[in-house]
Order: sequence, then C-alpha cells, then structure tokens
Amino acid sequence: MKIYSGDTWTLEELQEQVADAGRRSLVVPAADSRKAVLEAFGEVLDFPEHYGVNLDALNDSLHDFADSISDNGNPPVTVLWLVAAPFRSDRSFGIMCEILQDAERYAGKDLAVTAILL
Repeated sequence: MKIYSGDTWTLEELQEQVADAGRRSLVVPAADSRKAVLEAFGEVLDFPEHYGVNLDALNDSLHDFADSISDNGNPPVTVLWLVAAPFRSDRSFGIMCEILQDAERYAGKDLAVTAILL
C-alpha cells in the first residue's frame, strides 16, 4: 500500500499514472467516520448487499473483490482512497490499512491501494 500526501500528488495525476500503467482506478471518497469509510468502500467496490459494514466484512469482501478481478479477466485495479484528516486519528485507520495491505498481498498484482492523505 502506498500513502501519499494530497499536497504532493493530485487525484488527477495519480489517476493518469494508474491509467498509464494499464490499470483501472476506483476512487473511494473521503469520509470522517469509520462507518462512513466502510460504506464508501462498499459502494465504490460494489460489495454485495449483505456486506456487513464492519472491519471483518471489509476484509472478506476485499478478498472476494480481488478474486472477481482475476476470475473475470478484468485489468488490474488500483484503489485510490481519499483519507480525511479527522479519520486518520481514528484507531480504525491503522486497522483498515492492515486489512488493505493484506488484500493486496492476497491479490498479487491484480489489486493495489493508494491512500491519499487530505
């Protein structure tokens, strides 16, 4: 997982880099609370209706999402997660980073995550 400051790279610049690498980009918008961040991931990554909007469900759904990339022959995906300043002080931020890193390891080259700190 890469982490960048929003002062260093703009979202548009990162999206261009992702496209130039032959990958699709999906943007998870900024949110201030754990629940709102989890909901944003579920919406952007099109998690199933039964997605539980909790950290365990995020972990499980990311693995399923990673499987769907390779199973369907889709191009690799880079998730660009916009991280609001208030959420970075939440204990969940570190846990979510670990979950996202685990999903990257599981998916190999099919899934990459970049956090953009706002």
